[in-house]
Amino acid sequence: MRELLKETAEVWGFFHNPNIHPLEEFRLRLEAVKKLAELLSIPVKYDEVYRPGEFIKGVRSHTGQDEGVPSFNERCGYCYSSRLEATAKAAKEGGFGVFTSSLLFSKYQDHGAIRAAGVEFARKYGILFLYEDFRLLWQEGREASRSLGLYSQKYCGCVYSRIERYAEKKRKKAGG
Repeated sequence: MRELLKETAEVWGFFHNPNIHPLEEFRLRLEAVKKLAELLSIPVKYDEVYRPGEFIKGVRSHTGQDEGVPSFNERCGYCYSSRLEATAKAAKEGGFGVFTSSLLFSKYQDHGAIRAAGVEFARKYGILFLYEDFRLLWQEGREASRSLGLYSQKYCGCVYSRIERYAEKKRKKAGG
């Protein structure tokens, strides 16, 4: 965020995370964004509706899979598209000519897929998508968030990621 604020553009935030589960995780992330917005004096438009059911239904429709855990690429592709479209739409409605995503900060995300979705929705809404590889600032950002006392997530946020994360921890604990 600090890197964007160095530029001369007006920066606004948009909190839209229908993928986050469970409710407590959603609340922790929402409060962290509110705290950061206050600390950096950034206006934010908040979508505070907790609705992981819509996300799960969307993933199932996108992948054609009614049961089990869809692959990382399948579910993440849907997640990137749905969230970036909502962001592009909000940017257009807010009179902004450019949008980007905090997803570009994570070293765990598929930048190619994020970039493709961003460009697709930039075209659809007649605005620009700012692609920047913010992963270069990942460690610095993690340290800064700790020093500010911000909540730091343990997984991407979706129910599928959570299932995989805790299944892996269980396997490691069992020695497998």
